[in-house]
Amino acid sequence: MRVALWGTRGSLPTAGPATARYGGNTACVEVRGDDGTLLVLDAGTGIRPLGAGLEQMPSRIDILLTHLHMDHIQGLGFFQPLFEPDLEVHIWGPTAGTLDLRARLTRYLSPPLFPVPLRDLPSDVTLHGVSPSSFRIGSLEITADHVCHPGPTFGYRIQEGSASVAYLPDHEPALGLDAFPPADSRWTSGFELAADVDLLIHDAQYSPVEYELHAGWGHSSFAHSVAFATATRVKQLVLFHHDPSHDDQTLDAFAEQAASLSGPETELTFGAEGATFQL
Repeated sequence: MRVALWGTRGSLPTAGPATARYGGNTACVEVRGDDGTLLVLDAGTGIRPLGAGLEQMPSRIDILLTHLHMDHIQGLGFFQPLFEPDLEVHIWGPTAGTLDLRARLTRYLSPPLFPVPLRDLPSDVTLHGVSPSSFRIGSLEITADHVCHPGPTFGYRIQEGSASVAYLPDHEPALGLDAFPPADSRWTSGFELAADVDLLIHDAQYSPVEYELHAGWGHSSFAHSVAFATATRVKQLVLFHHDPSHDDQTLDAFAEQAASLSGPETELTFGAEGATFQL
């Protein structure tokens, strides 16, 4: 299984010399199974270069949306494979109350927000409402479960043989706790998804000081992300969902501080566009 980062930011995209090394696109991660299965995790602006860079168009692409906040779907209409006639595209994501996934996505992929309605795309698009469950796509076994973030939000665990990755890009497991992690971490949001994975991609939008000003907004500090990874015994942690106001220099400083909090049992990486991981 191969994992590639195409967008690592939260909120609106930013780009320029100040973000040249970490990148400016919003959340999007590519997962390739050993059999060629292609999963796309979230459809932030990073999905546009992913689609444009495909050397060979597969017969099927699956897009797993964690939630429908704009920074996680704003690239969807610019994903070139959606305009390939007869290409099989499956989009998975949460429902909300009486609105299914199609009704929710149609609000974005239709005028006046987007010129081409979802129903008019030439690809063969199938939508799937996600519930807490496990399901298989090609060689990949996927487990979905709710995590702590405003609105219906899922985290995903993806397994292929002995290799595993967990994707929790918008996650606030420390919400309401005086100390994190708690003494018994088994009941922490996202614990089962992340437990013992080879690679955890996790929200680290804030510094500890910034988090105090944004508690309840649905995101983690890098200190909480490191503590969560330690509690769940992950082998490698990728800090993700960088605040768009944080330039490369700021993220370098955060990376140094985060490394001082991480133990030797967990390899620490600050997520940057173009990074790849072979599991």
